[in-house]
Amino acid sequence: MSVNTGFLPEPISNAFAAVTGSFERLQNTPVTWIAPAAFFLLIFRLYPLFEAVRMSFTNMSLTQTGYEYIGLQSYLNTLSSPAFWTMGRVTVLFVSASVILQLVCGFILALAIDYGVKEKLRGSVTTRVAVLSAWVIPGIVIGILWKIMLIETNYGVVNYLLVQLGFDVVSFLSDPQMALLSTIIANTWRGTAFSMIMLYAGLQQVPTHLYDAAKVDGAKAFQRFRYVTLPHIKPVVFINLVLITIYTLNTFDLIMSLTGGGPGQATEVLALFMYFEGFNRFNLGDAAAVAVLMLLVNIVMTAIYMHFFIDEEAM
Repeated sequence: MSVNTGFLPEPISNAFAAVTGSFERLQNTPVTWIAPAAFFLLIFRLYPLFEAVRMSFTNMSLTQTGYEYIGLQSYLNTLSSPAFWTMGRVTVLFVSASVILQLVCGFILALAIDYGVKEKLRGSVTTRVAVLSAWVIPGIVIGILWKIMLIETNYGVVNYLLVQLGFDVVSFLSDPQMALLSTIIANTWRGTAFSMIMLYAGLQQVPTHLYDAAKVDGAKAFQRFRYVTLPHIKPVVFINLVLITIYTLNTFDLIMSLTGGGPGQATEVLALFMYFEGFNRFNLGDAAAVAVLMLLVNIVMTAIYMHFFIDEEAM
């Protein structure tokens, strides 16, 4: 784009032309397109992360204006708290069961939809829409919906069906074990859609002629899945596994609206423990320490997945 600068004095015209040329060259570089995203990440991601790490070294409180830097004391307070390790065990059970179920259910749905599309069966589009509807609903709403369905009287949807089948009313939310199982099932119902999308996209990248060759060689369905499908979608499985682990570890809204961490502390995962530490007990420094510890767990889990998936492929 050229600008007519003939009416300007020569020094000003040359300076203006130089600025215009620099701007045009800048437009043709990746910096122009990366800058908005980088600015967004800096302000809304990296700065809060820096502040959380900084706060974890203080005794900051919601009820006091001043604070002091106390080094690693917040981490020591957190790690020496019996409640933290109780939350840790609950979190491990919740994350492990949810991730496994989301991956397995997502795989089954992805394979079923892929088969239905290839065979042009009816209902494949309806199935995808039904599964995706769980993914787009906010977690707080999903928790409320499941809480309504699991009401512990004959009027609860699930208990009503159980009573009609001859069973007794089940204490889904007041019994500690059943409450944890209920949160796992609800979280699996929400997260399966994401795994299905990722894995279905991966299945589209597997060449059809490989399946045809495997059938000619006499490979059964499980053998085709093991030796053809899995090796080709392993990178997708890796990315999916990392993402659903991070999402599940940081689950807060669904549990908050479904059980509130109860009964007692049976479903109080680390994300909920961090919230209560900061906004119920007003210990912002300790809450920030929990947040940093959760970040380190996310990094460690990602490193472990990378070791088992990427290193194996490099061999």
